[in-house]
Amino acid sequence: MIMNETNLVVGCGLSGAVIARLLADDGERVLVIDRKSHIAGNIYDYVDENGICIHKYGSHIFHTNNENVWNFIKKFADFNTYMHKVFAIIDGIETTIPFNFNTLYDVFPKSLAERLEKKLLEKFTYNTKISILDFKNQEDSDLKFLAEYIYEKVFLHYTSKQWNKSPSEIDGSVTARVPVYISKDSRYFQDKYQGIPLCGYTKMVENILNHPNIKVKLNTKYDNKHFSEYKRIFCTASIDEFFNYKHGVLPYRSVNFKFETHNREFYQNNAVVNYPCNYDFTRIHEYKYYLNDKSEKTVIAKEYSEAFEDGKNERYYPIQSEENLSLYKKYKKDASSNTYFLGRLGDYKYYDMDKAIERALKLFEEIK
Repeated sequence: MIMNETNLVVGCGLSGAVIARLLADDGERVLVIDRKSHIAGNIYDYVDENGICIHKYGSHIFHTNNENVWNFIKKFADFNTYMHKVFAIIDGIETTIPFNFNTLYDVFPKSLAERLEKKLLEKFTYNTKISILDFKNQEDSDLKFLAEYIYEKVFLHYTSKQWNKSPSEIDGSVTARVPVYISKDSRYFQDKYQGIPLCGYTKMVENILNHPNIKVKLNTKYDNKHFSEYKRIFCTASIDEFFNYKHGVLPYRSVNFKFETHNREFYQNNAVVNYPCNYDFTRIHEYKYYLNDKSEKTVIAKEYSEAFEDGKNERYYPIQSEENLSLYKKYKKDASSNTYFLGRLGDYKYYDMDKAIERALKLFEEIK
């Protein structure tokens, strides 16, 4: 029997905050709980003692082509016009990725780059993206050489470090995120709207939650025994944990960030530099680039991929496979009629921030 008309949202990250706000704006009472000591989940950021806005859980860049998502999020933060680029060290050369025509001329002699560019334009439409695995299917000897070069230097070793698997063992949805770009556009994203909230992500989420119908309780673990007291439950926590792992554990990859402060204005030439073939870390983040923070010092984070271990680190990337998705569906079938799952952990699906917002907007329309 429902004891009150309050909705419970488990998880105070972006997905939980958005669904809570939509419910609150519709006149519903909402309690948002989170086991962490802060709001905003994995997009949590803070200004450190050097005046630099630090993304605690890795770099987050907002980007979207969805007008509804953009119009929604703009109500809670103003964004700068930052357009993200990613550099990589390939054969000791700093260049841009995804691999494009600019990369081509950076890493190859001019005569070879010109020949390859000509053949690429003869075969592919300009300004299109081809997944790395599709690109490998070449008959021309020059393009075959190029495909193998990109596969090894950009994709193979980076992917192995990130997932601790060979590329053949990784789901196609992951490999599709690593394209070859038939273009000179060196931006990592081509979306119409891009940027970083000028107030920071934590303040943006705080603004979303700032509503008289929303109550937030941090350092609070959910207890299934009390779920019957609520009108609805919206869970953005891990679905297998929600059901006490009764069907088994859904696996994730995690990330470990090693932070360093350096007594210099900048450590590297870009916000993110990937190291596909060198070192054990996958990339280095330098945070002051995002909001153009001014400081005599700089803060970087070296990113190491590792297996998720409960109590030790955070769930980051769902490991997509037929077996794991089948296990997820078992849990989904066990959901009661007033319980909804969303977000990366609730849906067991990797979401960019705009897709997480879009998912919450659609779910709200479905239940309304």
